[in-house]
Amino acid sequence: MKSLRARLLWFLLAAIVLAAGTQAFVAYRTVLNEADDIFDHHMRQMALSLRAGLPPSAAVGGIGAGDENFEFIVQVWTLDGIRIFESAAQAALPQRAVLGFSNVQARGTTYRVFSLQTGALVIQVAQDMAARRRMAGTLALRTVGPIALAAPLLMLVVWWVVSFSLAPVARVRSQVAARQADDLSPLSENDLPEEVRPLVHELNLLFDRVRRAFEAQKHFVADAAHELRSPLAALKLQIQGLQRATDEPTRELAVARLTAGIDRATRLVEQMLALARHEGSALAGARRESVSLSEVARLAISDVVSTAQARMIDIGVVRADPLKVPGQAEALRTLLRNLLDNAVKYSPDGGRVDVEIAAGTDAVELSVDDSGPGLPAGERERVLDRFYRSGEPQAPGSGLGLAIVKSIADLHGATLSLDRSASLGGLRVTVRFSTAA
Repeated sequence: MKSLRARLLWFLLAAIVLAAGTQAFVAYRTVLNEADDIFDHHMRQMALSLRAGLPPSAAVGGIGAGDENFEFIVQVWTLDGIRIFESAAQAALPQRAVLGFSNVQARGTTYRVFSLQTGALVIQVAQDMAARRRMAGTLALRTVGPIALAAPLLMLVVWWVVSFSLAPVARVRSQVAARQADDLSPLSENDLPEEVRPLVHELNLLFDRVRRAFEAQKHFVADAAHELRSPLAALKLQIQGLQRATDEPTRELAVARLTAGIDRATRLVEQMLALARHEGSALAGARRESVSLSEVARLAISDVVSTAQARMIDIGVVRADPLKVPGQAEALRTLLRNLLDNAVKYSPDGGRVDVEIAAGTDAVELSVDDSGPGLPAGERERVLDRFYRSGEPQAPGSGLGLAIVKSIADLHGATLSLDRSASLGGLRVTVRFSTAA
């Protein structure tokens, strides 16, 4: 049964039927036992009432054969075995009965017999067990009857209660089914039971995450379309310049400019893809692991060391405490590689770039210092925005490097700060990972 409603109804109705049947059986057996006690009490009282009502000698005839009542039979015997009274002819009950209660086979049936000795007489009172069972069964059925009537009514009540209780679930389902594909507004959590409200709440959180993902995607596509327009237009102009080149030096210059333009466009596309990938990881809640920052620094430096050596820039780690942070190793490598790439790009030939990994009081700090011109205080926050480029003309870029760094830092719950480098005079970028996180 995949339906929760059907499962509840089947189990509850089965429980009602089982409980009603058990109660009916117990009630029936209890009433039969009580009826036996009552009938036995009546037989005892009948025998006791005859103790002083019969003469001990002369035989007394019973009722006529036509008026015989075989449900109750009364016989009185003397101690000598002479029957002086019988209520039914040919009762065929034993003369020497066991005193007290006993069951006797006679007349093709079973009698319940009570024998009492008083003075010189033995009084026997017998009752047909078949008649007793009929009367006791009638009493028991009168007791079980209300249970049989109440069980269907209780089933109807259970069916109504289950249907009414699951109505909010059906309402939420209808709300979701009636939505358009682009409708990500939250579902109403009013009048929902405690068992359903957390599910709807989590569903609303999912809608919110999907909505933010869609908005980020729309912004990304709009920004990408805007930023790609300029390099593509430049490539088109460079191709036209190459076509108009009349001599070999002019053609070589045009080819070099075209190659540089293609490299810039390729770098821009790679940066945009990296930004989209890391923002998608943040929205999806990617799995984390314990990452060694020293290993991340080693790999990131190996990615940019060739570019640094080509410009005689000294790049290395000045301090590397053995620290680990929870996160994604590849994303952290991208973060540090972008910081180093920016530092190398804006440092002069023969400059210096330092990486430092140190433990603070309540944070783990990853810092990159360079010997470049640095950034004015007014631009240190703006360079974290997408496609924003500093006014420095010597190393134009895509404007996405620090935006990717900020996205990865947010993914890891880290804070990003830009300041003047006290040791090298350029820019100092610090990423602080909270030890509490």
